[in-house]
Amino acid sequence: MAPRDPNTLANYADWGMKHTTVNFKVNFEKQQLEGSVLLELESLTDKKSREILLDTNHLSISSVKLDAADPEWAVKDRVEPFGAPLSVSVPNGVSRGDVVKLDIALETTESCVGLQWMTPAQTGNKKHPYVYSQCQAILARSIFPCQDTPDVKSTFTFNITSPLPVVASGVPVPSDSSKGDDGGDKLFRFEQKVPIPSYLFALASGDIATARIGKRSVVATGPEALEGAKWEFENDMDKFLEVAEKLVFDYQWGEYNVLVLPPSFAYGGMENPIFTFATPTIISGDRQNVDVIAHELSHSWSGNLVGCASWEHFWLNEGWTTYLERRIGAAIHGEPQFDFSAIIGWKALEDSVSLFGADHEFTKLIINHKGVDPEDAFSSIPYEKGFHFLYYLDRLVGREHFDKFIPHYFKTWANKSLDSFEFKKTFLDFFEGYGNAEIKEKIAQIPWDDRFYKPGLPPKPEFNTAYVDSCLELAEKWKSEDYQPNAKDIESFTANQTLVFLQAVQNFSKPLSAERSHLLGTSYNISSSKNVELKSAYYVISLKAGDKTEIPGIVELLSSVGRMKFVRPLYRKLNELDRDLAVKTFKEHRDFYPSTTKGQLEKDLGLK
Repeated sequence: MAPRDPNTLANYADWGMKHTTVNFKVNFEKQQLEGSVLLELESLTDKKSREILLDTNHLSISSVKLDAADPEWAVKDRVEPFGAPLSVSVPNGVSRGDVVKLDIALETTESCVGLQWMTPAQTGNKKHPYVYSQCQAILARSIFPCQDTPDVKSTFTFNITSPLPVVASGVPVPSDSSKGDDGGDKLFRFEQKVPIPSYLFALASGDIATARIGKRSVVATGPEALEGAKWEFENDMDKFLEVAEKLVFDYQWGEYNVLVLPPSFAYGGMENPIFTFATPTIISGDRQNVDVIAHELSHSWSGNLVGCASWEHFWLNEGWTTYLERRIGAAIHGEPQFDFSAIIGWKALEDSVSLFGADHEFTKLIINHKGVDPEDAFSSIPYEKGFHFLYYLDRLVGREHFDKFIPHYFKTWANKSLDSFEFKKTFLDFFEGYGNAEIKEKIAQIPWDDRFYKPGLPPKPEFNTAYVDSCLELAEKWKSEDYQPNAKDIESFTANQTLVFLQAVQNFSKPLSAERSHLLGTSYNISSSKNVELKSAYYVISLKAGDKTEIPGIVELLSSVGRMKFVRPLYRKLNELDRDLAVKTFKEHRDFYPSTTKGQLEKDLGLK
């Protein structure tokens, strides 16, 4: 079978990764990982392939052993934006089904985009350095040679030596030694027995403490933030797991833990198995942002257990996950919560389509990724447009019937990768054999090509607006210059209802005046809120209004948060109001941001 992922240089149709062992020492002084990786590869041809090609990107490779022998090997020319393939010669080929072992000695370099190194000053208690990885989408190749595609899954062993505690995307196992020769270095071992793709390789090391937040869960973070993080999560973790298991089937990974990272992290969360990596912006002191965890937990089935075969079909990960997250929210908070969350998501979808343009390739459900860095296509579209396709199928066949398809789909594809066409076949096969003539007739009318390839917004469903009506009524009042606000206006609102109100004000055809915008922020105490979700939404309003009194707060937020969801819209608006300040702020803090955020901001500001 020809490789179906255009974003890898590996010849994974010829060689299948069976197991990956990483042996790394964390060197904080040099800001690099040093050690080796042992790859166990199965020949998928009968002596036809005379070369193993692996993805690498700016790695320093010192030696390669093939079954303990010294093969010819070379790092070939770079192919942008995918890196440089490592070629290992296998002169006589290998019989189909036989396994070879590649032992590669390496160090990461200062050009490694998959690791974020932090000085003590950049961490919460400012006592120790910190490092964490972020490998999605194609950044694992900057940490170790691999078949860097979601179409390949392998089991993993992690042997990580560090002077500071380590977490990784595996189950901790007792280590053989507590101290190394380096005066304080300790060996941390983890096993991942469920096969995972390279982008789910994860490690972090720093001043990390843990506390229990559920029967199968701990939270890990800096000691100074532990109590706050524990309080934020402990009410919901077991509930989320119970609802998700009823919806799909039993959780397959043993533990489900959360690592709260330092504030530069680019995403709300990253669904690394065993340990979700999460942004500290969800620790808002009001338990209003923990639904991010419902999303990342849902990835334990959609994405991690069953995943897309290439980033062209990313909606299969994120659309499913967003759908499951909203089902969990509805089970816990009441049925209107499903639509309430979908209404917030629709606004994010409109914003993304508007940013790219309604006819842009990246607004399709299936995207052509030839020669494209998947990071450039990243947006809310696979999440929200993917959700709306699944929600459409749910409504088409009926919730009672769709709920029978959910576990069937995840059982059928467990531990495998698929594309959109295999999803289509699985759905049609299930309902054509379901024994319901009415459903059979309905599914024959699904406009699959339209849904897969039509750019722009999908058809908008009729939402249940029970939770948003009061938010929109308040926004309507703000269209009058005479409206006098009172803190009681939002007293009964949840944080997400306040967010819907703020998003409605953002959408006013005529922005608020600077004075009225400032009045909104002070009357409702939003500018002093600890909730970054609310604060950033308000700051967009103030920038549209030209309210320069809030600029110090905006610059402070931009210098202390790396989450793209917040910083990208703020930089774009600040750039419109005061380009010099936007560029100056970015340049001053560019080293604070991880590579993904940095690259997107450079594009947003026209610096690259």
